[in-house]
Amino acid sequence: MAREKNKIDTIQITLSVTEPIRVMLENLSVSGFYGKNAADTAGILLREKLRELAIQKGLPGVGALPPAATVSS
Repeated sequence: MAREKNKIDTIQITLSVTEPIRVMLENLSVSGFYGKNAADTAGILLREKLRELAIQKGLPGVGALPPAATVSS
């Protein structure tokens, strides 16, 4: 099932990873659950981890993270 268009403006950043990390990201993207390719999967996992960190008190820089968007099925 296709995801709906992201309603939040995005910017592009470059992230360098090792070959084993790239392979892991590609493997996770095969099912389509985490994303359609390694870059998409990396973005989704990063967003999830940042939201997890945002709920921890006292961490500098993560307090301004917007709440998780609801996913419609």
